Amino acid sequence: MAISLADGQMTKGLFGDGELSVLFSDSAEVRAMLLVEGALAAAQGKLGMIPEDSAAVISAMSREVLIDPSVLAAGMTRDGVVVPSLVANFVAAMEESEQGKGHSGFVHKGATSQDILDTALVLRLRRVFDVFDGRMNTLLGALKTQALKHRETPMGARTRHQIATPTALGARVASWGMPFVRHVTRLEQMRERVLVLSLGGASGNFSAFEGHGFELADVMAAELGLGAAEIPWHSTRDGILEFANLCGLICGSLGKIAQDLLLSAQIGDGVRAGNAGGSSTMPHKANPTGAEAMLALARQGQGLVAQISGAAVHAQERDGAAWAQEWLALPSLVVATGAALRHGLELVESLQVDERALAAIFEETNGLMMAESASFALARHMGMTEARAIVKSACAKAVASGEHLRDVMARETVLAIDWSAVFDARNALGESGTIVDRFVATV
Repeated sequence: MAISLADGQMTKGLFGDGELSVLFSDSAEVRAMLLVEGALAAAQGKLGMIPEDSAAVISAMSREVLIDPSVLAAGMTRDGVVVPSLVANFVAAMEESEQGKGHSGFVHKGATSQDILDTALVLRLRRVFDVFDGRMNTLLGALKTQALKHRETPMGARTRHQIATPTALGARVASWGMPFVRHVTRLEQMRERVLVLSLGGASGNFSAFEGHGFELADVMAAELGLGAAEIPWHSTRDGILEFANLCGLICGSLGKIAQDLLLSAQIGDGVRAGNAGGSSTMPHKANPTGAEAMLALARQGQGLVAQISGAAVHAQERDGAAWAQEWLALPSLVVATGAALRHGLELVESLQVDERALAAIFEETNGLMMAESASFALARHMGMTEARAIVKSACAKAVASGEHLRDVMARETVLAIDWSAVFDARNALGESGTIVDRFVATV
């Protein structure tokens, strides 16, 4: 196996996400850092902190210069951060061109490596936000369709892994979907807290910006289309952690869907999703590959959130180890979450329901899941305590004899009760339809 299954040639189709992985490629990071350097110069030029012509040249060349990431490797190994090497190579490229010669001395003026790296990360996270928003809304659309389709499809609910009472499959789908309504809202709300410029200079107090630090940050943020932080956030990582926590919430909600589908595959209750995978030796197998991968990715994502949570303990004004811990975990978390979302959409869109198999569960369990309905039917003629005692005794007899609970109840009671109606699962769905309707109304 590859060190990262998201990148392995054999595994990336199942565990990777090309659209998101490219945002964390070396080339994408270099390009984002150069854009930040260009925006810094442009903002400083507007404020008269560097010559306007130099600012214009630096800004223009930041969008044109190509720097091979491989030439930055030695500097990264030496410095533990890539920006010094990036700046040196950018300056060299400017000095080698007629356009840039004589202007390179104003590159990176007053900034620190963290300003460039964190802002470059935020620029790429902005695209991640857009991808997540689009995928979750598409997933919600698919969940809405399935919930409406199965609004009145009876199935046996299970509590603590055991058969419980009837519910509608649509109500279960609605329970899958409702968290994503909240996740979309959370994502939108945190844009103003997470997608903000990082600028503070050497120790995060604007010491090198000639008293124009906050003004510079505002102008630079506008150049990049980002928000401006109230104060520099070098060592306060709550924004990154908030986003990571949302990834964890998304993974948890996706993992719940995947696990429900896997349990359906295990018990054969008539609910299937995704293309079935084959076995190397067992021709009869139809393995739920997509749901398995989705659950594995969701679990991986939740584990990575814990690592980023630890990195939030960021010492003093800058902590190289905590910072690097984010680098190790955050890209993998984004890709795992995105890949799980991709699987989730594929699974929900391909949901296959065998209603006869769902109905067969009611008969195979000899009507025991209708015990609550039987108790309520009796309670119209007596106290609930007595009714439950009678039904409990009848359940024991049904289990011992193998009879249907309906038949036991009909034999052992003389009350005028339509037991066929009581044991019709369609009459015991509670407010499942309203649950579906309320979910659909939010999408």
